[in-house]
Amino acid sequence: MRRVVAAVAACLLLASCTSGGGTGGKTGPDSNVDVDTPHLRVIKAEARIAPCRPGTGASELPAVTLPCLGGGPAVDLSKLEGPLVVNLFAQWCGPCRKELPFYQELHRKGRGVVTVLGVDYLDVQPEQALELAKGAGVTYPLLADPGGKLRVPLKARALPGVVFVKADGSIDTQLRVVGSYAELRALVQDQLGVRLPA
Repeated sequence: MRRVVAAVAACLLLASCTSGGGTGGKTGPDSNVDVDTPHLRVIKAEARIAPCRPGTGASELPAVTLPCLGGGPAVDLSKLEGPLVVNLFAQWCGPCRKELPFYQELHRKGRGVVTVLGVDYLDVQPEQALELAKGAGVTYPLLADPGGKLRVPLKARALPGVVFVKADGSIDTQLRVVGSYAELRALVQDQLGVRLPA
């Protein structure tokens, strides 16, 4: 009986973070969720989230242009340069909520060595996403992909996820839960060949 209960609980946990889970709205590529309103700009400013900056380089990231969450310039992912860590998250994903402080620590400690970028993925509630980021102390730039434009090119079928962009532009996408900053630091150092403070 315990095994059955444990199996059911594990399935429920996985289901809660599959793509589109809990978004309760239109999530196709043509999603028309407004991620830039005056109210969202206020939340973003209060949270001190950094502005989005379009890249001028090249990488193997897909040629997909995403809007900046809470206002700002849209970003063509294929023009971003490494070393870069892209965190795929959503406010409805429990493990994603726990990971945000680790990515913020990476952003703070890795400044000048590695760039951190968040993508609010398959999430049709941008206000809640920004409030989550604010509560977690996130200050790195955030893009929005409410319609799931990255689902196919990144094979992002579940959350949380992380994309490592190397200095040569090559990428590695991993759909995994990060349990600590130490774990994230080790992953980044291994994947990107950089040295980060503990």
